[in-house]
Amino acid sequence: MYCLRFTAGALLHVLVLSVLLASSGCQSVPTQPNGMPPAMMDCGSMPREMWKTTLPEYVIEPPDILRIDAIHVVPRPPYHLRTLDSVHIQAWGTLPDAPIAGIYLVQPGGLVDLGIRYGAVKVAGKSAEDAETAIRGHLRQYLRDPVVSISLASIAAKEQITGEHLVGPDGTVTLGSYGNVSVVGQTVADAKRAIEMHLSQFLEDPEVSVDVYAYNSKVYYIIMQGAGLGDGVYRLPVTGNETVLDAISHINGLEQVSSKKIWIARPTHEPGRIQMLPVSWEAITALGSHDTNYQILPGDRIFIAEDKMVALDTSIAKLMAPLERVMGFVLLATGTATRLSGPVLRGGGNPRSNF
Repeated sequence: MYCLRFTAGALLHVLVLSVLLASSGCQSVPTQPNGMPPAMMDCGSMPREMWKTTLPEYVIEPPDILRIDAIHVVPRPPYHLRTLDSVHIQAWGTLPDAPIAGIYLVQPGGLVDLGIRYGAVKVAGKSAEDAETAIRGHLRQYLRDPVVSISLASIAAKEQITGEHLVGPDGTVTLGSYGNVSVVGQTVADAKRAIEMHLSQFLEDPEVSVDVYAYNSKVYYIIMQGAGLGDGVYRLPVTGNETVLDAISHINGLEQVSSKKIWIARPTHEPGRIQMLPVSWEAITALGSHDTNYQILPGDRIFIAEDKMVALDTSIAKLMAPLERVMGFVLLATGTATRLSGPVLRGGGNPRSNF
């Protein structure tokens, strides 16, 4: 029993000493993150809520998504019809109740269906002139002297150009059978010219429109210290209009472990230099001030510091958890030893209790 009391007392001294050490360590937290480069402070000229700036012309990078529309797509001659092409057919001298006029789709199998009265004609693999001859010869089975005119309305490959296209890791967009075009590092206007130049190998005077469908490459980050429970990092796209308050609203405000100490760490092109923009949370919320409600730019890191008291409580809880387990084990062992020792091992109870 003496040994058990000594062990419990030693553990109590270790516990008290550990709490004191933890408390003294948390009191010496620096005001800025360790290893941070010298800050470059110039907050007066920074764009903010009431004085926003226009972002530079957008530069395409992976994984942006482009919307491309084919405005003028005409294949270079000689062109041979393919499945899912559309042709305009006009015939004269047809039956009064079965005219042939309109746009017809080249169906799977390469056939053009001219209706119940005339049947289908295979035109895939033929030029427009050859297809016209084939249709005229087919109609002579039903008509005396048909006259046929055929022209290409649209090509199936147009669908490979029109639509949303992901900029791949190699910086190119895929245009189906027309191959890949490099657009990385280009503006929207430059990408339009590059795509049209590439398509000119296959088409006559191609014209397309290009727009950014999803701005995925220009982002900013919100970092929330977790007070010893793990930091949270949120990656959000830059739209060109959001401020600090807008950004924090995307994550539903501050968490219980967060303090009101917030700043923006803005990278610069100069190695080892950053811009530190302190944010007053109470000013931009309760007071409606826009002085520190800065406009978010691509690459910004909005850092939300932890609540030091919550961090201290978490550190103590982490430190005490193994000690509590040890103390619990000691108490359990002590109680078990007490029950199994003395009168219990000799038969249990008071010998005179049976009389």
